[in-house]
Amino acid sequence: MKIMAVNAGSSSIKFQLLDMPSEKVIASGVMERIGLPEGIFTIKYDGKKEETHPVLKDHAVGVELLLKSLIEKGILKDLKEINGVGHRIVQGGEYFKDSTLVDEEVVKKISDLADLAPLHNPAHIIGIRAFQKALPNVPEVVVFDTVFHQTMAEEAYMYATPYEWYTKYGIRKYGAHGTSHQYVSHRCAEIMGKDVKDTKIIVCHLGNGASICAVEGGKCKDTSMGLTPLEGIPMGTRSGNIDPTVVSFIATHENKTASEVVNELNKKSGYLGMSGRSNDARDVTAGMEDGDHRCKLTFDVQAKRIVDYIASYYVYMGGCDAICFTAGMGENLIHLRKNILNRLGVLGVKLDEEANNVRAEEREITTKDSKIRAFIIPTNEEVMIARDVVRVAHLG
Repeated sequence: MKIMAVNAGSSSIKFQLLDMPSEKVIASGVMERIGLPEGIFTIKYDGKKEETHPVLKDHAVGVELLLKSLIEKGILKDLKEINGVGHRIVQGGEYFKDSTLVDEEVVKKISDLADLAPLHNPAHIIGIRAFQKALPNVPEVVVFDTVFHQTMAEEAYMYATPYEWYTKYGIRKYGAHGTSHQYVSHRCAEIMGKDVKDTKIIVCHLGNGASICAVEGGKCKDTSMGLTPLEGIPMGTRSGNIDPTVVSFIATHENKTASEVVNELNKKSGYLGMSGRSNDARDVTAGMEDGDHRCKLTFDVQAKRIVDYIASYYVYMGGCDAICFTAGMGENLIHLRKNILNRLGVLGVKLDEEANNVRAEEREITTKDSKIRAFIIPTNEEVMIARDVVRVAHLG
């Protein structure tokens, strides 16, 4: 059977068409710059990669073009070959404890949670509606980033704020990147030849958005992102943890509202704010190699914060079998992995520099006598989405 895995952003649609249960990728790609004068449509299939620049007025136009292309390129003979569609949803709050079939009540709840993921949940709904229109009789399943983190204990997810904030507004840690953390931790257990139930693994999902997760026995014990994706380590444009009074301080001195300051913490901080150069790690790396102090400082601050989390999770789990690096920066930034692992020597971590000198390749990168093993494991959120579509829609 064929399953479409979809990740709709505010101006993009990432997709994979997978054959299940073999999990073979039939086609994949991304539509970018939706709503702008010139879009970008990249599609990979049959060993080919094609890029065009259509006008993508909205997500509905993008979905229509995607499905039309699948037919025109001979990837599908008929749209009826698509048996199910799965959508990645960033925020499921406390409503959703598992992936679920889409109906109007589910869409309403996703919309109600938009305050907790204002850049993501509304875009996800647009994607759902576009596929409902194009494939009205095909079951759709929503897969939540937050579900994997529902196993955290109260001590891990509660904030020390007035308790009424939790009971009235659901103010607590929810986490993100759960689908990735689940895939990588389970894959790591497979590589080590262990039952995931017998493992303690720390996953570092390091992309433009980034989070760390302590996975014990295959379940989330703690994670770095919080109520929203702003909490945790510094990221491409996000500050990560700061003293909350910074918001009122800057609001007063810059004559801005709290919302305007939070927007800058979300969109103008992190790599972009610290380096003054870019939110793209490749640009910041180039600056560091040119001797730019702020670019080097950007990576050092992030590495230090990541190590803070790894060390605390090591203590919280009572040990650690493996540390995994995944997502764009985790898979490709050789110098960042080195920076992080060299700081963990006190825990008996020993980097194998030759093994680490690769990009986007599944590999162990510590020496045989390292007390904690470390791996690069490319993430595959789409296959996790496809698996849940088959399970939840009873397509197996």
